[in-house]
Amino acid sequence: VQLQASGGGLVQAGGSLRLSCAASGRSVSAYSMGWFRQVLGKEREFVASISYRDRTTKYADSVKGRFTISRNNAAHTVALQMNSLKPEDTALYYCAASGYYNDLYAPRRYDYWGQGTQVTVSS
Repeated sequence: VQLQASGGGLVQAGGSLRLSCAASGRSVSAYSMGWFRQVLGKEREFVASISYRDRTTKYADSVKGRFTISRNNAAHTVALQMNSLKPEDTALYYCAASGYYNDLYAPRRYDYWGQGTQVTVSS
């Protein structure tokens, strides 16, 4: 599976962005999908996930209520709607695909990773 993330950019605090992850090579419906983010010098951090099994969604506490993950299996895409953005949301955002349906907060559960898209939130 090849993953291509897009939609990042520069936005003011309080603004919104919508990230998209396009999958090719195999149907995204066979995978749970996740979004992670990473700041230079820090570990990759879980943001959100959506299970292939029953579309259960999970969120990091830091984004709960502000971010929404969704999937469109027919279009082979996964989106991350980010509202009420804060400067601390600034990071390189990655989408990833997993053959598992649980413990999706852990990077080790993912088999495929996209290249990342930069999100910068100015104060």
